[in-house]
Amino acid sequence: MVLSKDFLWGGATAANQFEGAWDVDGKGPSVSDMCTNGSAKEPKWVTTSIHADRLYPSHEAVDFYHHYEGDIALMAEMGFKCFRMSINWTRIFPTGMESEPNEKGLEFYDRVFDCCKQHGIEPLVTISHYELPYALVEKYNGWAGREVIDCFMRYCKTIFDRYQHKVKYWLTFNEINSSVMPLGAVLNTGTIQGYEGPVNQVPDDKQARFQALHHMFLASALAVRYAREHYPHFHMGNMNLFSASYPLTPDPDDVLANQQNMNMTVWFCSDVQVRGAYPYYADRYFREHGIEIQMEPGDAEILKQGTVDFYTLSYYMTSCITTHEGMEATAGNIIAGCTNPYLKSSDWGWQIDPKGLRYSLNEIYARYGIPMMVVENGLGAYDEKGEDGMVHDSYRIDYLRQHIEQMKEAVKDGVDLMGYTPWGCIDLVSASTGEMAKRYGFIYVNKFDDGTGDLSRERKESFFWYKKVIESNGEEL
Repeated sequence: MVLSKDFLWGGATAANQFEGAWDVDGKGPSVSDMCTNGSAKEPKWVTTSIHADRLYPSHEAVDFYHHYEGDIALMAEMGFKCFRMSINWTRIFPTGMESEPNEKGLEFYDRVFDCCKQHGIEPLVTISHYELPYALVEKYNGWAGREVIDCFMRYCKTIFDRYQHKVKYWLTFNEINSSVMPLGAVLNTGTIQGYEGPVNQVPDDKQARFQALHHMFLASALAVRYAREHYPHFHMGNMNLFSASYPLTPDPDDVLANQQNMNMTVWFCSDVQVRGAYPYYADRYFREHGIEIQMEPGDAEILKQGTVDFYTLSYYMTSCITTHEGMEATAGNIIAGCTNPYLKSSDWGWQIDPKGLRYSLNEIYARYGIPMMVVENGLGAYDEKGEDGMVHDSYRIDYLRQHIEQMKEAVKDGVDLMGYTPWGCIDLVSASTGEMAKRYGFIYVNKFDDGTGDLSRERKESFFWYKKVIESNGEEL
C-alpha cells in the first residue's frame, strides 16, 4: 500500500462557482457575482452594476445552497473522506464592513458541516476563494486598501469561533499567486475599482496589485497566528496555483528565463507564506518593474510569525518558456507559455502532463519539507450523454488515473502527501470562462450556458470508477 491509510480522498469546489443563492438570506454581492458568462472564445465581463440583459452564472450556479444534502450524500456514496469547499465571505459579512455577522449565513454552513459530519467527511475550508465583497472594491480598490485586513480578520475570527468544533483544516486564500498576474486583479486582489469590461482587458496596475498582495500576505499570516493562539488543533495551509514550466530548449537564455518565470509566478507567494519573508529575487523584480511595497513597522514580524503548517496546490498543466520568437503559445489556467511538443492538450488547449505532477510535488517538498495536499486537479471537457443516458467519460478517468499514478510515484520518492481532492467533483461554473460547458465533475448537473436546466444530478461513469479508487486507497486504478 503506497498511500497512508488515513489519506484524505475527496473532491473540491468553490462557493462562488457552486452555491448560487447569490442574494438569498442576506448575502451581499462579491466580485464573482459581478461577472457575466463567457466562453473559450469570448471573455467574461466584470460589471460595476447588474445588467438585466446579461447572464451572471454565479447567481444560481448549480444551487448547492438548496441541494447540499443530496450533493454531500453523493460524495459520501463515492467514499469521500474529505470535501474541500469554501465559505462565501459575503454570506457572513454582506459588504465585508459590518460589525456583526449575518446569522442566516452562519447557520447555512452549520448545516453543511453537520451534514458532512453525519457522512464521516472532513471539511477542508478555503476562507477566501475568489469572492471578495464587491463593496470593498468600491470603497478601497479591494486589497489595495490596508483597511481590508481588519475586515478579513473580523471574518476569520467569526468563522473560527463558530466552527471551531466542526472544521480543523483551513486554507487562507485560493491560488494566492494568481495575484502576480493581470487576471489576478479580478480573481483575487479586487484592484478593479470602477472598471467595467472584459476580464482580460483590465488596466494592469502592477503597483496596486503587488501592494494588495502584500496586504493579503499579512492577512493570511495574522489569521494563522490567531488560529495558533486560540485554536491550536487547527491545521492552517496555503493554496498555490502550481503551473510548472520547463525551458523549451537547452539554450541558457531559455533556462534563465524559465527560472525567473518559476520564481515569480510559482514560488514567490509560497516562499512568503511558508518561509515567512520576501525572497531575495523579488527585490530585483520590484526594482525593474517600478514596484515599491509600502510596509509598516511590524509587517516583517507578522509574516515570520504566520507561516503555514501545510502546503496545498492546484495542478492542471505545464507549459514551456522560451526567449525565441515565433513559438506556438498554449492556453492555460491563468498562466500560459509555449506549447510542449511532447504533450497532448485538453479541449481547452491545456497541456496534459501527469509526470509534471510528480516533478512538481518533488520540487515543492524539496524546497519546503512540510506536508502537502493536491487540492485541485482535473480535466475540463465537453460531456455528452450516451444512448443509455449516462456520460461515459473515459477521457476523464484516463486523465485522473495517470495523475494518481504519478502522485503515488512522488510518495514513493519520499514526498509527504496528505490527500487528493480533484477539482469540480460535481459540475460547476468555470472560474476562467464563466461557462457550464467546461465540465469537471464525477456528477453531471443539468445546467447549461444559457441558464436553462432543471439542476438534477446524475452519476457519470467516472463516479463509479472514483468510488473504487477510494475503496482500494488508490490501488485499483
